[in-house]
Amino acid sequence: MHEMSYIAKMVGLAEEIARDNEAKAIKKIVVEIGKTSGVMPYYMHKYFPEASKGSMLEGAELECIEVDVKALCEECGKEYYPNRDNRYLCPHCGGRKAHIIEGKGVTLRNIVIEDK
Repeated sequence: MHEMSYIAKMVGLAEEIARDNEAKAIKKIVVEIGKTSGVMPYYMHKYFPEASKGSMLEGAELECIEVDVKALCEECGKEYYPNRDNRYLCPHCGGRKAHIIEGKGVTLRNIVIEDK
């Protein structure tokens, strides 16, 4: 599962940020997961205990927030949320060309640290 590589990356990134801020421990991390990323929050939670074992995150809480897909219409320049109801077309102009601007990646959004 590619979720293990994502959660390992988030653990490493959180530890780096915590060390840069001279933290004693990390209590919680918040990860945003785009709905088109192919990453399943269930597996992120499943692999988190193993990925965080022996790190500053061991025993910390993992919060995963799913991010809806947001598109930018190339024809009218407006943002929208494509879905079945609008047949994935721009609801403002009916345009078919768009760029996904949110909802496709995995991002470390926040960490909660314990100060020294």
